[in-house]
Amino acid sequence: MDTKIGSIDTCKPTTGDVGSPPSNAVATIQDSAPTTATSLDSSEATLGRHLARRLVQAGVTDIFSVPGDFNLTLLDHLIAEPELNNIGCCNELNAGYAADGYARSRGVGACVVTFTVGGLSVLNAIAGAYSENLPVICIVGGPNSNDFGTNRILHHTIGLPDFSQELRCFQTVTCYQAVVNNLEDAHEQIDKAISTALKESKPVYISISCNLAATPHPTFARDPVPFALTPRMSNKMGLEAAVEATLEFLNKAVKPVMVGGPKLRVAKASDAFVELADASGYPLAVMPSAKGFVPENHPHFIGTYWGAVSTPFCSEIVESADAYIFAGPIFNDYSSVGYSLLLKKEKAIIVHPDRVVVANGPTFGCVLMSDFFRELAKRVKRNETAYENYHRIFVPEGKPLKCKPREPLRVNAMFQHIQKMLSSETAVIAETGDSWFNCQKLKLPKGCGYEFQMQYGSIGWSVGATLGYAQASPEKRVLSFIGDGSFQVTAQDVSTMIRNGQKTIIFLINNGGYTIEVEIHDGPYNVIKNWNYTGLVDAIHNGEGKCWTTKVRYEEELVEAIKTATTEKKDSLCFIEVIVHKDDTSKELLEWGSRVAAANGRPPNPQ
Repeated sequence: MDTKIGSIDTCKPTTGDVGSPPSNAVATIQDSAPTTATSLDSSEATLGRHLARRLVQAGVTDIFSVPGDFNLTLLDHLIAEPELNNIGCCNELNAGYAADGYARSRGVGACVVTFTVGGLSVLNAIAGAYSENLPVICIVGGPNSNDFGTNRILHHTIGLPDFSQELRCFQTVTCYQAVVNNLEDAHEQIDKAISTALKESKPVYISISCNLAATPHPTFARDPVPFALTPRMSNKMGLEAAVEATLEFLNKAVKPVMVGGPKLRVAKASDAFVELADASGYPLAVMPSAKGFVPENHPHFIGTYWGAVSTPFCSEIVESADAYIFAGPIFNDYSSVGYSLLLKKEKAIIVHPDRVVVANGPTFGCVLMSDFFRELAKRVKRNETAYENYHRIFVPEGKPLKCKPREPLRVNAMFQHIQKMLSSETAVIAETGDSWFNCQKLKLPKGCGYEFQMQYGSIGWSVGATLGYAQASPEKRVLSFIGDGSFQVTAQDVSTMIRNGQKTIIFLINNGGYTIEVEIHDGPYNVIKNWNYTGLVDAIHNGEGKCWTTKVRYEEELVEAIKTATTEKKDSLCFIEVIVHKDDTSKELLEWGSRVAAANGRPPNPQ
């Protein structure tokens, strides 16, 4: 009997390299010439300054923070580090989202909050970073070290003398937790936490007692020697066996294809994946959450594979193949369109970051994805049959009807103009909602960044993520597409973007509610109070910094707004409120929503 990938019956419930290979790497001291580390005076030989220097060494030059009484002294010592810049955020949730966006661009991010009230507020963002395999270092200012083990009740707690509530919450959404409440092992705990975040490519939690950050200690008396992560290596015999089994399977296939998944990033295997595409001649597609991980100008690129809502002609080629290589896939209910993918495990080679499964059969562990693809590329037999089939059936997409003068703007007409804005100097951030589907259809030029949060799908994520991504990549102009419902969750940190001189263009899609929810299950709760969004941003701007806002209702107004944003206002944050009809959705969302609703609405299994 056939087994299907992403089917209801069998599916059970992840531009720029992030972190380091995902597990079992060992943090070591680099081999070097005799150390040139300088001795520090007592004001610099503190826990806070050591943490600051370690963050800079890891690649963090900006921290996203919300001050609170337990982290104030720590913040003093962090910002005393010349190479570390503090970005004060309006709330902890956005600080966490900003660290997430920063990590997507820079490879690692960090946020600093206060004990419990701050920690539990940032927790949702850290959970999202965990789901997306992003190394975010969450630093919390903790209670005075003298209060641990006493029967005292502290503020910012739930009124019990047990201080572990916050730690217990973070244990499920971080890969390492360090509670630093004494100086003797602080050096070791901080180093282990940061190195673990990098090697696992997951968030970590560091709590530092409020009275320790400023305290000198001999372990911090010298500049820290830069640490490195020992490169992980594939088991040579396992790699050879995996390649042999894969070649045997692929060489029997008539029309094999390749599909990139979201874990290409954590495996740092995008280049190797493209090398295999070059050598094999197979059609090259990506899952929606891997958009931007492979160049879309590749001659054999056929678009996004997303089941029933794929790029036209992509799903037909993938699902009719007799062999498919999936690189780091995640088959959840969203990516499988309500578990409706027409795939069979017997035809699939599933390549995880550190193991390979061939045709629902042999599994080869200790095989790194990048090594596997590079070795396979050297020996694979070229086969362009599937791509030739694609070329034969392909029909260029039509263009939407041009809006008549003063005709209400349609979303499909809007994105025709967005497409023309894209270049190697831009990046796209797509908020949860119909922007997922509209942005997925954009054709990315080489070097254009692209990010969205598909696995966790937390509405409001994009505001903070835009802040963090833009801060990490000042050379790019970020184009952020946010629905009105999502914007209402996290709008405040547009203030932080203006304060830090960012030049993002935010397209606020005002359609009067939670449109993605409407297409899954409609109800009065999906209608929201309309805001004067440009008026709100003008009030936040308050004449300080560079910010320009406008509302557009017609295509000609949109064209003029884009022209202004990209010329005379190119050095300003631009906020363009796009007013569209509440039922103006992509056809993909209509299809996807009905299938996800069907999956959500399955009756209980008979008892």
